[in-house]
Amino acid sequence: MSSGSDFPRAEETAGAKGPAGREPTWTFLTNHARVLVILAGNPRARIRDIAAAIGITERAAHGIINDLVQEGYVERVREGRRNRYEIVPGGRLRHPSQNTVPVQGLIDLFAGTVAGPDTAHHGAEADQASPDTSRRGRD
Repeated sequence: MSSGSDFPRAEETAGAKGPAGREPTWTFLTNHARVLVILAGNPRARIRDIAAAIGITERAAHGIINDLVQEGYVERVREGRRNRYEIVPGGRLRHPSQNTVPVQGLIDLFAGTVAGPDTAHHGAEADQASPDTSRRGRD
């Protein structure tokens, strides 16, 4: 993993071949689901690291987090110049055919698969595992 991040960058996992031997043109998880799983594993994840892990822009990652906050799936807690994101318990999947399924089931199913192996770290360990090297501290 490059750039001192806990997350594999999208380009590090790019080129993975599907069952037919070619790169997939679609995936089963939306970017919203991927961001949610990352935040569940690392509540202090920086937007730039989330974006790099998924292969989207920082602006898109920020928009997704805003969607998750506005819909009540995530709470944003300010800690100094950084944010910590808490998953709100009790959320359900949004699609009408799946709205009885808890979001926590999705998180549990994909824990450690979207965000990389070091996302089980929380608290002081997480801060040591992924030091903030940015000068701007805007996340």
